[in-house]
Amino acid sequence: MTDIDQSEVGAVPLTDDAPDHSGRNRLVIALLLVSTFVVFLNETIMTVALPRLMLALDVTAGAVQWLTTAFLLTMAVVIPVTGFLIQRMNTRPIFILAMSVFSVGTFICAVSPGLELLIFGRVIQAVGTAIMMPLLMTTVMTLVPPEGRGKTMGNISIVISVAPAIGPAISGFVLNFMEWRWLFILVLPIALLALAVGAKYMKNVTEPRYAPLDILSVILSAIAFGGLVYGLSGLSGEGTSDIAGVPSWTPLIVGVVVMVVFVLRQLSLQKKDAALLDFRTFQSRLYTICVAMLAISMAVLLGTVILLPIYTQNVLGIDALQTGFLLMPGGLLMGLAAPTVGRLYDRYGPRPLVIPGTLLVSAVLWALTQVGETTSVYNILVGHMVLSLGLALVFTPLFTSGLGSVPAKLYSHGSAMLGSIQQVSGAAGVALFVAVMSIQTRMAGEAGLDAIPALTSGIRWAFMCGAVIFTFAVAAAFFVRRPADAKEAAAANH
Repeated sequence: MTDIDQSEVGAVPLTDDAPDHSGRNRLVIALLLVSTFVVFLNETIMTVALPRLMLALDVTAGAVQWLTTAFLLTMAVVIPVTGFLIQRMNTRPIFILAMSVFSVGTFICAVSPGLELLIFGRVIQAVGTAIMMPLLMTTVMTLVPPEGRGKTMGNISIVISVAPAIGPAISGFVLNFMEWRWLFILVLPIALLALAVGAKYMKNVTEPRYAPLDILSVILSAIAFGGLVYGLSGLSGEGTSDIAGVPSWTPLIVGVVVMVVFVLRQLSLQKKDAALLDFRTFQSRLYTICVAMLAISMAVLLGTVILLPIYTQNVLGIDALQTGFLLMPGGLLMGLAAPTVGRLYDRYGPRPLVIPGTLLVSAVLWALTQVGETTSVYNILVGHMVLSLGLALVFTPLFTSGLGSVPAKLYSHGSAMLGSIQQVSGAAGVALFVAVMSIQTRMAGEAGLDAIPALTSGIRWAFMCGAVIFTFAVAAAFFVRRPADAKEAAAANH
């Protein structure tokens, strides 16, 4: 990578007469990591709670599903704007804004008397969540030198992968002993503590620069990303949405068409450095490969997180609490492995990690195509742990190599682009796994199978579909490498 004039950098480190900012930088990154983990936990914490909420609020499955759909929709709409916010605002005020908004949303959810206000609270939560991840990514890429990014990205992988993975487990544990409001009551003081500590100790570590905001791009991105996520989420409900009987493919098609218009406008605006999302990030072949692999991996992760509880509870007959304990070790293993994976990346580069990681994930997905009514829960436990280890080997190197391969002035755009694609791919993964399961279950039932064998058949086919798609990630793993500037820095250190 060529050297870049600091006047071109979107978020540049502040400089003064102080010789060493390492302590300050570590504190800032630690605060961002903890806070982002708290807000990202809410992305999947509602999955196990939905049946309980249907009874408590006396609403339909389609209505209560909006608690998840509205959260994902808001994330998809807000994340593209975060690249602009990060360029225009200092670190401390944008952190305070994000955590304040998230805390307000959590409070609204905790005191909501009915579904409507609860959905509104989830939307407010999602706004804060959407800001935090690109802020964390951009700050790390700005402050951490290339030779140390693997270790730090390993910690970020805990936030991105482990928080959504253990959300259902925590939810199942809480709901076994308390009512649904405690999912928010327990999170609120943690969020407020993070806000208070951050307000006192967070430092401004980047310097804002002027960045234009194209209002038409904001509107187009909201329709495009919102339409894609909503349409894909609707497909997981067997092709229908819950608003005025509009088929789910309608917003999906609208999202695709508007996305084309959005991309064309960004390609025009980026010539003047005025794009909301700058697609010049994809001029890096390495960034493109890493983003594609992350999209597939996130789809597989969230699809599996949704499908395994359905299988364990409806086929194997274990309850939500037992399911939570069954899936917890895998989530913890992913978290414990991520920092070590980061250090190994700094030393050996991505390929010795990504190739075996994708092979492990692929092997587990193919093994899950053989699950049945008598499959041992210990096999599921081991399989989930191996899957989690494989994803841990994949996520950290892909984040580090991908973002490290774009010019510094595009860090905020690269982070926002990555976050947006993650939301769409996560929704696509859930939609694909559930839709395939539902279609095959219905066909098996019509062929004369009883309910549980039919559902088992549907789950097998869903995992087979995921296994086939993940073969593309396995093939792409052989093309991942360390960015050029990171290679030079690592060579200088050894």
